[in-house]
Amino acid sequence: DARKLAAEKRGRRSETWAALLLRLKGYRILGRRVRTHAGEIDLIARAPSGLVCFIEVKARGDAGTAIESVGARQQSRIARAAALYVAGKPALRDKGMRFDIVTVSSRALPRHIRDAWRPGD
Repeated sequence: DARKLAAEKRGRRSETWAALLLRLKGYRILGRRVRTHAGEIDLIARAPSGLVCFIEVKARGDAGTAIESVGARQQSRIARAAALYVAGKPALRDKGMRFDIVTVSSRALPRHIRDAWRPGD
């Protein structure tokens, strides 16, 4: 329906803003909307330090609401998807990984929260 299409469009636009922000910070985008058996990862990027970052992009009114919206179930799903992704890419296995959130709001610049959670927290 129209609401779902609008949300999809907003999500894609938010991911584009997030990818742009990360590139400006020196990250290399490795994948967008990467699907695994465990679920989808919004963005996968290589940090300037070499770490592989799995980034959840949230479009919300404010950053606090966006961070809270990534609950424990979603965190564990993303962590499982990340493990599957890395398992299929031997070159990335020893690089280390981190889970970040990028919040996108119509009232503020995108905000990158590094190390937003750790699996098993």
